[in-house]
Amino acid sequence: MFDLVYPADPAPLMNVKSVRGNTEVLPVVESNGLVIGRSTRKACHGNPSLMHPVVHLHIIDRFGKLYLQKRSRTKDLYPGYWDTAVGGHVTYGESLSEALIREAAEELGLVDFNPVYLNSYSYMNDREHELVNIFATITGRRIEPDNDEVEEGRWWTEDELLDAIGKNVLTPQFEAEYIKIKDTLAALL
Repeated sequence: MFDLVYPADPAPLMNVKSVRGNTEVLPVVESNGLVIGRSTRKACHGNPSLMHPVVHLHIIDRFGKLYLQKRSRTKDLYPGYWDTAVGGHVTYGESLSEALIREAAEELGLVDFNPVYLNSYSYMNDREHELVNIFATITGRRIEPDNDEVEEGRWWTEDELLDAIGKNVLTPQFEAEYIKIKDTLAALL
């Protein structure tokens, strides 16, 4: 499995003078997962030259439906849009699997699951640059979204997802990612 490679000593601060008062410090990485620095979430979200890692978890039920979350109306980007079941930043010092387990528990109360690593890719817009690490899991467990993190969640069929693409219902990043991995998700069943 792909993972981040941290230096022996703390990586240098990038694009910030201090991390005091900033509770979320992220690793700054190269596309191969090598950690070359650290910066605040705010700095990473304002400078696309600071590529930072995120994790995505696609959750499938035994019938092949995909669970999506509706982003909270308080989110900066795409509030109220449907998105990957779990998505979140990797905090400096965490491995990808640690971040994935933490985010799944925070957002959906999902614990004790078996993630399968699918792929990694670079995603950049005018605001940020992410190294997206995609995982999937199959579960029959009850999912309970945290209302602070997620507005709601539900299971989608492949036909429903394909019908929603391009209609401003799903986040553009989810749409592109789903098209890339939908056959791989189906093969997991």
